Amino acid sequence: MPKTIGQNELDEVLKIVSQFKDGASVGQLLEHSSLSRSTLQRRLTRLVADDLLFTTGQLKGTRYRLKPEPVSGSINITLPTLAVEAAAEVYVPVSPESEALRKAVRSPLQTRIPVGYNREFLDDYKPNESFYLPEEIRQRLHEKGKATGQVQPAGTYVRKIFNRLLIDLSWNSSRLEGNTYSLLETERLLEIGESAEGKDAREAQMLLNHKSAIELLAEPSGETGFNRYTILNLHALLSENLLADPQACGRIREIAVDVEGTVFHPLEVPQMIHACFDIMLDKATAIENPFEQAFFIMVHLPYLQPFEDVNKRVSRLAANIPLVRDNLCPLSFVDVPQRAYVDGILAVYELNRIDLLRDVFVWAYERSCARYSAVRQSLGEPDPFRLRYRDMIAGIIAEIVRSGFDKQRAANRIRQYADTQIRPADLLRFVEVVEMELMGLHEGNIARYRLRPSEYRHWKSSWR
Repeated sequence: MPKTIGQNELDEVLKIVSQFKDGASVGQLLEHSSLSRSTLQRRLTRLVADDLLFTTGQLKGTRYRLKPEPVSGSINITLPTLAVEAAAEVYVPVSPESEALRKAVRSPLQTRIPVGYNREFLDDYKPNESFYLPEEIRQRLHEKGKATGQVQPAGTYVRKIFNRLLIDLSWNSSRLEGNTYSLLETERLLEIGESAEGKDAREAQMLLNHKSAIELLAEPSGETGFNRYTILNLHALLSENLLADPQACGRIREIAVDVEGTVFHPLEVPQMIHACFDIMLDKATAIENPFEQAFFIMVHLPYLQPFEDVNKRVSRLAANIPLVRDNLCPLSFVDVPQRAYVDGILAVYELNRIDLLRDVFVWAYERSCARYSAVRQSLGEPDPFRLRYRDMIAGIIAEIVRSGFDKQRAANRIRQYADTQIRPADLLRFVEVVEMELMGLHEGNIARYRLRPSEYRHWKSSWR
C-alpha cells in the first residue's frame, strides 16, 4: 500500500518552489532539498494533481510553478466558477472582522499554520449561555422567518412550499459543492428523472440524493431532531452511490481523512470522533433558539468531519431541522456565493472563528425569507440587477416561449445567450434569474414579455 503523503511534506515542497519566481526544474529543486529524486517527483505529481502547482515545458524542460492564486477550498469542493476578477467578485456584505478572516484564509497555503482539531472549541460552548448569534440577530431572523402568528403542527410551512423548496435547496446546496446543473436542468431531473446531456452522472446523483434527504426532513415525525438517527440517515441519503466505500454511508468514520486546500487536520482517533459527535448532538439539542441551533450545527458538524465525506451537505440540510420544526422559513442558500461559503468554513477550520460564516448564514437566511415570503415585493427597492438586464431578460424569455423550447433546450439556450451577451461576473446570476422567471411564468404575467395567450399555451404544452 503506497505511503500517504502528509500535508507538512507537501508544504515543504511548495516552500521550495516558491523561491523560484520563474519556476524550477526537478534538478534545481533537488539542490534545495534533502529528498531523493523519486520522492520529490511523487510529491510534485501530487501537488500538480491537487492544482497547487502547474507545469510548463516538457520532458527535461519541465518546470514547476506555484499557482498564481492558490484556491482556498475544502474536500470535494470545486470552484470552477470562481475564476473572476477580484474587483468583480460576487460576495456578501461582511463586517471588518470578517473581511480580515477572508484575507487570512486566502493567503497562500504554505504561509498558513497547520492546525488540528481543537476539542476546546466544542467543549467551551455552553447551550443557552454561549451564543454565536447575538440577540439582535436572533430576533431579526425570527421576525423575518415566521410564517404566521397561529400555532400549527411542525412542518406545516415547509409542506406548503415543498415543491419550490425541493428544487431550490437541492440546487443551491449542490451548487455550493461545484455541481454544474442549471436550475431548469435540476427541475427536470427531480420532476421526471431526466439527466442533463453532457453532465457527469455524479452530479445527477448528488441532486437526487438531496431530494431524498429533504423529503426526510419534511415528513412529520417525532423522530427527527439532532440525534443519531436523523444525522446518520441524512448522511446515508446524501452520500448514496457517491462514496468509494458504500458501507461508509450513514456511519461515523473509522479512518483518517485529509481536507484538501486547507492546513486543517481533522481528528483521527475513532473513539474521539464518536465522543465528540455525541457531545455535539447533545449540545445542539439543548439549544433553545432555532437559529442558534441551525448555525451551531453548520459550524461544528463540518469542523468535526464525522463522516468520510459529504459533511458540509449534511450540515446544510441539518440546519433546517429546527426551522422546519418551528414552522419558520427554511434555509435554501439561494444566491449564496460559493466562495463566501468556502471562506467562512475555512475560517472555522483553521482559526476557530465564526464571524465570516455567521455573516454568510445571516445573509443567506434573509435571502431565503425574501424568496419565500408572500410579501417579499414590499420589503425593499426593486432588484438593481433585474433593472439593469430588464430588456435582455424579457427578450430571451420571449424567444424561448415563441420557440416552444422544453426545459433542456431552454437551459442550453439561456447559457449560450449568457456566454455571449453577459459579462462574466454577472453570468451565473443572469442564468438563474431567467430560469426563475420562466418557472414562474403564467397567463397572468405573460404581457410583461409581450407574449400572446396562444403563444403561451403552445409553449406550456411542451414545457417538461
